[in-house]
Amino acid sequence: MALQMLYASDLNPSNEHPFIPREEEDSKKQYESVDFAEELVKGVTENRAAIDALLTAKSKNWSLVRMARVDLSILRIAIFELLYRSDIPKNVTINEAIEVAKKFGTEDSPSFVNGILDEIATGLTSKN
Repeated sequence: MALQMLYASDLNPSNEHPFIPREEEDSKKQYESVDFAEELVKGVTENRAAIDALLTAKSKNWSLVRMARVDLSILRIAIFELLYRSDIPKNVTINEAIEVAKKFGTEDSPSFVNGILDEIATGLTSKN
């Protein structure tokens, strides 16, 4: 859900506050998933400058405009988690990002996402 919202926001920057619609018949578990997705979207949106600066510094030979939009959105979510969510272990963040890249990206997306996130995670010492 967060990937979809950030991807849509990236394609339509005039939509300043992306949100995820809720269905009345949704279960509590689905609401919790939506809440988490909204937290991720809000966190990425509020910290986008810092996230993009780190991403630019660690993605050798790749400018943000050259990256596939799906890969960029996946990376932004994962970098947000690595930097600002101490409750999520970095290996979980990286593994989830790779799985999402396998599902929604291109054939090269998983290795691209993994390479950049490994580079970023190596410099982080405050997370397990």
